[in-house]
Amino acid sequence: MSNVLFAWALLALVGLTASCSFVIPRNEWKAQASGCSTPLQHPVRYVVISHTAGSFCDSPSSCEQQARNVQHYHKNILGWCDVGYNFLVGDDGHIYEGRGWNIKGDHTGPTWNPISIGITFMGNYMNRVPTKRALRAALNLLECGVSQGFLRSNYEVKGHRDVQSTLSPGDQLYEIIQGWPHYRE
Repeated sequence: MSNVLFAWALLALVGLTASCSFVIPRNEWKAQASGCSTPLQHPVRYVVISHTAGSFCDSPSSCEQQARNVQHYHKNILGWCDVGYNFLVGDDGHIYEGRGWNIKGDHTGPTWNPISIGITFMGNYMNRVPTKRALRAALNLLECGVSQGFLRSNYEVKGHRDVQSTLSPGDQLYEIIQGWPHYRE
């Protein structure tokens, strides 16, 4: 047992534990092919937190379906090249890859999309809070982004309502992210 602990301590020292392997890749949630190709410039300075304002999910199967529903709406109804968000967070505590770290999203309008990562929580958080595991997953994603060079170490978190006229990310989630260390109004 002590050899396992030593190995983890050694990996932590060299920074190898900061992989993004906890992100559910597109093929695992059965995403449609993306037609997007506009790259983001790294490291990105801003992260915009939103909510889908739709149904929430709390199991891998329901969250995979909800991610597909969001993508279907964005691609087939709105006519976008893919799901608009870079990442989607489920109340199951998993992160679902949308456009990922490298492709510009369509989540916050023409001013913010090219300079930010869009992370959305799947559900409506006006009157309820996300699960602790969902919040932990989102914070882990941000740490991962910094450690992998996708986000600046001094990145700024914004609520969707901070940069657009909207109720997103919902009153309850907005109150939570205002307490995050990198939140800036």
